[in-house]
Amino acid sequence: MKALLLAVLAAVLCVERAHTLICFSCSDASSNWACLKPVKCGENENHCVTTYVGVGLGGKSGQSISKGCSPICPSAGINLGIAAASVYCCDSFLCNISGSSGVRASSTLLALGILVSFFYVLRARE
Repeated sequence: MKALLLAVLAAVLCVERAHTLICFSCSDASSNWACLKPVKCGENENHCVTTYVGVGLGGKSGQSISKGCSPICPSAGINLGIAAASVYCCDSFLCNISGSSGVRASSTLLALGILVSFFYVLRARE
């Protein structure tokens, strides 16, 4: 009986935590290809988070993607036509692979925003 108890104790001490979350991680990357580095989350971090910010104005556009582990799940999103931001979270192995799981600025809304801005500038000159 003692030998069995010692074997169980040794197994428990040698086994790593069964559910270690692994997420992709990056900070302010310009594309999702730069966000494919897996990291092991901390003990309190139970969520993978992806933050996306996109802006388009005057024919120029840009985006920023950040990914990582988080103890909370702050899902949110906003789309203003010429700018969009979203925070997406999930809780399984490498689940934050996509760079656009939430809100994205659509090309139509970006074009409409640019046209409205252009007409506003022209009217302001008159």
